[in-house]
Amino acid sequence: MFEARFQTFEDQDDRAAVAGRVAALRGELKKRGLDGFIVPRADRQQNEYVPPGEERLAWLTGFSGSAGAAIVLAGRATLFVDGRYTVQVQAQTDTAVFEIAHLVDNPPSQWLRANLSAGQTIGYDPWLHTAEGAERLAKACEAVGATLVPVADNPIDALWADRPAAPAGAVALHDQRYAGETTASKLTRIAAELTKDRVDALVMSDPHAVAWTFNIRGADVAHTPLPLAFAIVPREGRPTIYVESAKLSNAVRSALEETATVREPAALETDLAALAGKAARLDRATAADALTRIVREAGAKLSPGDDPVAAMKAIKNHAEIDGSRAAHRRDGAAMARFLAWFDAEAPKGRLTEIDTVAALETFRRDTGKLKDVSFPTISGSGPNGAIVHYRVTRATNRTIGSGELFLIDSGAQYEDGTTDITRTLAVGTPTDEMRDRFTRVLKGHIAIATAVFPENTTGAQLDPFARAALWRAGLDYDHGTGHGVGSYLSVHEGPARISKLGAAALRRGMILSNEPGYYKTARYGIRIENLVLVIAKPTPALAEKPLNAFETLTLAPIDRRLIDSAQLDTHEKHWLDSYHARVAATLTPLLDNATARWLDAATRPLEAH
Repeated sequence: MFEARFQTFEDQDDRAAVAGRVAALRGELKKRGLDGFIVPRADRQQNEYVPPGEERLAWLTGFSGSAGAAIVLAGRATLFVDGRYTVQVQAQTDTAVFEIAHLVDNPPSQWLRANLSAGQTIGYDPWLHTAEGAERLAKACEAVGATLVPVADNPIDALWADRPAAPAGAVALHDQRYAGETTASKLTRIAAELTKDRVDALVMSDPHAVAWTFNIRGADVAHTPLPLAFAIVPREGRPTIYVESAKLSNAVRSALEETATVREPAALETDLAALAGKAARLDRATAADALTRIVREAGAKLSPGDDPVAAMKAIKNHAEIDGSRAAHRRDGAAMARFLAWFDAEAPKGRLTEIDTVAALETFRRDTGKLKDVSFPTISGSGPNGAIVHYRVTRATNRTIGSGELFLIDSGAQYEDGTTDITRTLAVGTPTDEMRDRFTRVLKGHIAIATAVFPENTTGAQLDPFARAALWRAGLDYDHGTGHGVGSYLSVHEGPARISKLGAAALRRGMILSNEPGYYKTARYGIRIENLVLVIAKPTPALAEKPLNAFETLTLAPIDRRLIDSAQLDTHEKHWLDSYHARVAATLTPLLDNATARWLDAATRPLEAH
């Protein structure tokens, strides 16, 4: 009845191979005269989701998370992960081979400074590190008398016998109905930014920026409709896009050639050399150190800064905002069908985590509009819910039991918008502790949803709002509160985020997640996530600054069985009841009668519960 077509549950247990692969890498490094090697989880364009053939960190260590790095020395190896993966990494790698370090608290640069000896030579692949990242590593090595050197070819590639081939997904045009702006208009805006910054050319290394600028989408990586392409956009003249011809139909090539020259990726290095004597902007967030070296060696003047497309892309236009609202109505109806189904089936004691993933994807696919899931669904029952980025496999699959919490974090890719939603559900009767923790998370969620803030407020300034109720009980969560979201692009989009490190200002038109949580290791996890849109807030008469607020886009009930209403103040209760009333009013016309009845019960005012 239900089927997951966009995600798999195959086991990825490579722990038994880790020791042999690390030993082989050490042998290869010795042949090359290297004392160590740094392995980031990255591809040439710093994508979050990378093609299978770029998963070098996973091949070497067994760790499959979306962020991490490893350093292998002759007698020591360390694997770095962030707080989302502290439980997962213990299950996936051989801890007799790899020590585990925190990617943020003790990053690779700091580790190198503390653990290298004078005279050692450490290798790195310059295509897999940004220039700033490579510079940090080089300084750390230099501080102790060691040397960081680029390698011409990655030593892991010499060992990975069955490394998958590069992707060859077809490129498609992104319909003007959804894009809301022509490529010509976007190029004019980019040229204006380059003129303002006195830059002659932008080297576009971020495939999201390429996709947005040229109104195309692709199929080269899982869950994000990206074409792995580069571009050079001059301040004056015709831009060039570098993409394999085999990925282009005649119609797509013809459309691209209306505004750009289309060349093979192999021509990029030659064309970069033509920037000699010119001021070139490389995106410090995504441009590989190798690109920086090529441009510098060509005699171009490097202009430090960010790709201006990142900020443009983050601020959605009217068509993109309307599309996102439509996508969330559609997605909300699919979520309502799933939640009603779950409420009926979970008490029977036969549902598994995999069952729920397949069911939710099927409900979304039944809309007829689903292009992909926006990331692998996180479906965690009981202790698995405490693993922030848990991915269920056939080996870890659990039956969802009574008295447990069930966390499901999922999203969809529709042509008109990208969604991301988390709900935590009670199965049976929750404990008082579960209700207390859930309510504290809900209070943080409401604090973000109802925040009013002046222009130029950053995500770091708002982040404490989400944590305050947890902090009062001596609790916290080890991840950000919110990330930017693209428009039929990446579900994790910069530059804005709501986190302790969120330095970018939140601008009107940006879409972000609002997802505080709490995780009790080996017991349960709680997260409540909606997507929100930054909008203008009517300014009081005597206000001295323009004000902004959030519009909640996601439409799905929050489980009232987990709420301790005594902890909520009048303002918080009003928000919850108003939100549920909007959910019911918007989704009911889209639902069958049985689901509509379930939704009516699930969205009744809190005091009526």
